Amino acid sequence: MSSKFSINALNLYYGEFHALKNITLDIPEHEITALIGPSGCGKSTFLKTLNRMNDLEEGVRIEGKVTLDGTDIYKDMDAIELRKRVGMVFQQPNPFPKSIYENVAYGPRINGIHRKQELDEIVERSLRQAAIWDELKDRLNKSALGLSGGQQQRLCIARTLAVEPEVILMDEPTSALDPISTSRIEDLAIDLKDKYTIVIVTHNMQQASRISDNTAFFLLGELIEYNNTERLFSIPADKRTEDYITGRFG
Repeated sequence: MSSKFSINALNLYYGEFHALKNITLDIPEHEITALIGPSGCGKSTFLKTLNRMNDLEEGVRIEGKVTLDGTDIYKDMDAIELRKRVGMVFQQPNPFPKSIYENVAYGPRINGIHRKQELDEIVERSLRQAAIWDELKDRLNKSALGLSGGQQQRLCIARTLAVEPEVILMDEPTSALDPISTSRIEDLAIDLKDKYTIVIVTHNMQQASRISDNTAFFLLGELIEYNNTERLFSIPADKRTEDYITGRFG
């Protein structure tokens, strides 16, 4: 299995605070990689290094190397180009205060696509991929803000898919959702990995074990263990991983 991302000796500092400590791992293509660990352990910070969202914060310093398909994303890649290839879905659904159609068409328009027929095709394809076309196809001109939380999150996934990224980063995408919406997004993630590489931060261990191929356990800014999910959950190599997944702390 080829690696989509390779991370080597990554250290990240917020001012004096050493938030990520010497992280090295490969993220395989067309698989779901879950990042687990207690709050504040560096999972979301690590996720954001993969599309340089940390660049937007004051006082961040990064050492080490992160490559996407062999290209160093900090030295040899423009951040805007990178974010086209590496999309992001956040914890709280964040649709734009526009119509459902305009939410999905927004990215393609910015990238220079303006023909209505082409935009129509992209909107339909993206909503179908996000498993929400049938629910929304008769309401495309209605405000996205009128949708339920679960629908808004799937719309945000469709908006991410519309610009045809290669990687989708998901930062606790179901933590604000009810169980039915959560299950839909989990099913969706599994369907999408045929075409995309997915990295998901989750505090829900059952979710990680249900949907991911690989799991990385973070603690206090360190990568404690990284392995095939089934293996990590059934025979963890590190006592701290075992303590966390059996609920002794976290």
